[in-house]
Amino acid sequence: MEPIKTFRAQAMPLNRADVDTDQIIPAKYLKLVERTGFGRYLFDSWRKDESFVLNDPAYANAQVLIAGPNFGCGSSREHAPWALQDYGFKAVIAPSFADIFRNNCAKIGLLLITLRPDEVDILMQAAEQKPETTLTVNLEEQSVKLDGEDWSMHFDVDPFLKHCLLNGLDDISLTLQSDAAISKFEASRPAFLPRTVAST
Repeated sequence: MEPIKTFRAQAMPLNRADVDTDQIIPAKYLKLVERTGFGRYLFDSWRKDESFVLNDPAYANAQVLIAGPNFGCGSSREHAPWALQDYGFKAVIAPSFADIFRNNCAKIGLLLITLRPDEVDILMQAAEQKPETTLTVNLEEQSVKLDGEDWSMHFDVDPFLKHCLLNGLDDISLTLQSDAAISKFEASRPAFLPRTVAST
């Protein structure tokens, strides 16, 4: 996955609470066999409303989604983070997230930023009033800055997750970092036991 360090991006406001994973990506689209292509179905039901924010061309280049509390609740479908990332979002900012959704996002490098409700309101209002609003997200400093302002908002992040995101390490990449130790272990096993063989 791609490393995340610092990026500047347009913000899109989604001023709704308790957005569940079925609203993010309806179940009828889960039959796709690859991880790509889900972005075109993101918030599919809501996009039937012409006034829905994803239909507004003013937010066409947004890469940060600002949402209400308990974002990503409902089922555990990992397709929800896939759809958000495939659409083009690099980060989601909200007062709170569902735990399973948070874990699924971490596995693919989609940054979730938890801020206080009053801080989220500031960003939400700015993005609603001015679609051209941009934010600077700095993972190393754990800060979000509303461009044009001289202050920033701090967010917490698990140190191990931060390390993985900064270095673009998913579960497979982490495992491959121990390739030498794994090979040494495999070589020491009796021949009659099963072995892990690298594919060619």
